[in-house]
Amino acid sequence: MTSLFDRHRAVLPEWLALYYRHPIEITHGEGRHVWDAEGNRYLDFFGGILTTMTAHALPEVTKAVSDQAERIIHSSTLYLNRPMVELAERIAHLSGIPDARVFFTTSGTEANDTALLLATAHRGSNQILAMRNSYHGRSFSAVGITGNHSWSPTSLSPLQTLYVHGGVRSRGPYAELSDRQFINACVADLEDLLGHTREVAALIAEPIQGVGGFTSPPDGLYAAFREVLDRHGILWISDEVQTGWGRTGDHFWGWQAHAENGPPDILTFAKGIGNGMSIGGVVASARVMNCLDANSISTFGGSPVTMAAGLANLSYLLEHDLQGNARRVGGLLIERLRAIGAQLPLVREVRGRGLMAGIELVKPGTDEAHPEAAAAVLEAAREGGLLIGKGGGHNTSVLRVAPPLSLTVAEAEEGAAILERALRGV
Repeated sequence: MTSLFDRHRAVLPEWLALYYRHPIEITHGEGRHVWDAEGNRYLDFFGGILTTMTAHALPEVTKAVSDQAERIIHSSTLYLNRPMVELAERIAHLSGIPDARVFFTTSGTEANDTALLLATAHRGSNQILAMRNSYHGRSFSAVGITGNHSWSPTSLSPLQTLYVHGGVRSRGPYAELSDRQFINACVADLEDLLGHTREVAALIAEPIQGVGGFTSPPDGLYAAFREVLDRHGILWISDEVQTGWGRTGDHFWGWQAHAENGPPDILTFAKGIGNGMSIGGVVASARVMNCLDANSISTFGGSPVTMAAGLANLSYLLEHDLQGNARRVGGLLIERLRAIGAQLPLVREVRGRGLMAGIELVKPGTDEAHPEAAAAVLEAAREGGLLIGKGGGHNTSVLRVAPPLSLTVAEAEEGAAILERALRGV
């Protein structure tokens, strides 16, 4: 019998990545656990790439989806859509952006693509500032602003992109500086860059770089950038696809760690809000959102079913204070991972915030990335019953840990123990 893996390879692109030497088919899940087609049970510390935000098979979400599907599944944005309006109202309020407007898409890639359209139309410029080591999606415009070359397959782009220092704290020319000196150096680099360019439309930045290996600047960097951007009339786009909805624990949005000068001009979101349903979106002030002078619709953005799921998921998140749980349990988990890493020459750094942790691996005795070790730990963790992710720079040598926000202390300890065995085994 032909295996599902063989069938996959026969009809899908070679560049469609799969984890593991022997890829697994996940058939169902519950809470923080999933099962594969062979009946193996795993503790899920990756959540479908930070997407299963609250829990697998959360009853409140599955009921909302079922109830809405029984009424109507699809209508498009050409008709009034009560669930879409209700979710937009809640997100507009939570965004912190004054006079906010919300446009729904089906993914984070599409959300960032829309943000770029808004920024370039509003400013009349196709120049974009992006961060080194960044990732913003797989569309033609999104890969054109992605600083992580492992995920940018072409240099062709409709945009002129200029890359700025600051997204990676512990590597690069400013790594040895204090936090304040680091921020000052990055701001000086930004000022110098703007002195050699024409009018720039926007800076797009992830508060914590996801695919880049959960790297981040010191708190306050983007607030310092904002002072420069405002002087030049440049918009700030905060890509919250991975950092939104309380995952960092300390804040509901990642931008709030850099909040001295208020919210971003444009905020993009996706992943966790749908808890597995395809929801992305853009929030901007009416002044920016309404700048387009042509008609537009979305066939699938704002689908009644996905909006119902988003409303139920957001309500559960807020009512059960999952942001607080991310802060408490995530803090314990990161502390435990740091204690493990301190004993292993393989581990260069454990970093992160809330339930968003990265473990960077290097060849012992060096500062050289060790992607082979990362791949081996990924395999060993799966064999031990734990699913994690990986990413980081050009060499994917960072283990990414991002469980659902309802993770318990016992599950955090269980996952850390499996990771410790995997790391020691490698």
